[in-house]
Amino acid sequence: MEFIPYLLMAIIIFNIALGLSIVFLERKDASAAWAWLMVLLFVPVAGFFLYLIFGRRLSGKRIFTWDAKAKLGVKKIVQSQLRAIENDEFIFNQLEEYKDLYYLHLRNDDAIFTQDNDVEIFVHGSAKFQSLLDDMEKAKDHIHLLYYIIRNDELGQRIADVLIKKAQEGVEVRVLYDALGTRYLRPKYLRKLRKSGVELAAFFPSFIPKINFKVNYRNHRKLAIIDGEVGYIGGFNIGDEYLGKSKKFGYWRDTHLRISGTAVQSMQTRFILDWNQASRHDILYDERYYASKSSGKAGVQIVSSGPDSDWEQIKNGYIKMILSAKEYVFIQTPYFIPDESLRDAIRIASLSGVDVKIMVPNKPDHPFVYWATLSYCGDMLEAGAEVYIYQKGFLHSKTIVVDGKIASVGTANIDVRSFRLNFEVNAFLYDRSLASQLVSAFNHDIIESTQMTQKLYNKRSIGIRIKESISRLLSPIL
Repeated sequence: MEFIPYLLMAIIIFNIALGLSIVFLERKDASAAWAWLMVLLFVPVAGFFLYLIFGRRLSGKRIFTWDAKAKLGVKKIVQSQLRAIENDEFIFNQLEEYKDLYYLHLRNDDAIFTQDNDVEIFVHGSAKFQSLLDDMEKAKDHIHLLYYIIRNDELGQRIADVLIKKAQEGVEVRVLYDALGTRYLRPKYLRKLRKSGVELAAFFPSFIPKINFKVNYRNHRKLAIIDGEVGYIGGFNIGDEYLGKSKKFGYWRDTHLRISGTAVQSMQTRFILDWNQASRHDILYDERYYASKSSGKAGVQIVSSGPDSDWEQIKNGYIKMILSAKEYVFIQTPYFIPDESLRDAIRIASLSGVDVKIMVPNKPDHPFVYWATLSYCGDMLEAGAEVYIYQKGFLHSKTIVVDGKIASVGTANIDVRSFRLNFEVNAFLYDRSLASQLVSAFNHDIIESTQMTQKLYNKRSIGIRIKESISRLLSPIL
């Protein structure tokens, strides 16, 4: 037993060394650094392993390089659009008042601004996946899919059957999946696809089956591109639960888009960049991958963000949208853990008389995240915002609508994980008709929700208050 004091001393020294590395070498956000220091203080041994799994920085930051974007034709178009806006030479079909937001995304993310798109909005999984299956059945040249989660269930099999059929017909079929999100997917499912000619790639795979220590830095994007003409983007993954067949979650409320028009080219570029990072078989530029045709009048920018960038592109877009609001801001998100900058933007809007409505789910799929969400909703109530708890099922939609003019739909939740730790992609929409449809969907969801008032929030039990306090303290690393 004489060795115990030396062991304790060794643990203390090790914890101090790790703490110093977090503060001085990792250069994390101050709130995240303090959260990890608290973890190391209260759970010194387990905290070390938690840090190895959840806390390490992404190595090799510049995963998707500017050179790669240049080869895919992005650089020239972005520079041309920037100059045109700066010189007041850019021709806007509508909503010129938001040219500073267009400019932000061009500067911040090389997000090409397109104005010739037709966009269909899906709020039910059955309609979204039937449309996707129909479009894949019509594919003549290629199908590109990127999903965080793919299940080996009825819907997963229906998707696989179409992919196998099209691959056997000579269509190029590529499927990129996140190795952590699909960790329960049976190898038999993948072997069947590969054997039929489908090309597969896993994002940040693990060396040990079903055990992936890279819990952070996951590819949370959901994209589908067919023949370079049609693209899908939004919140739905592939699985029966997204059709509302899960006993745990019940009805699944999400938002997804079907886009045709020049914006599909940006979605294709995003897929190619992600594929080339994960696969040994790079996709080279080919005009047939960019065969989109003008089909509408909606303005769209496809904006990506991730830990490979110093900028939080999607979050910056959210803040810019919210601060531009004159009448209202409607927000739907399964996780509401805004950092200080976004929290201030929402509070400023609400305190300025803007009608701010926030909708979150009534049940947790991640308990700590759920209790932290309720805590931050309480902050918004104090600023005068309205908070709604969706009751019909699980709300997974990630949407923001401002003044019935502009909107964002995509994969990014309002939390630190989406803004700093995961790879995300959103469509920023500049079209009154689309914004109006999203407002109508939001108002319909209010019918299926209960309003959290300040009075009700103040009545929460001591147990809930304790859970909120602990979860809020950990929120920078959730």
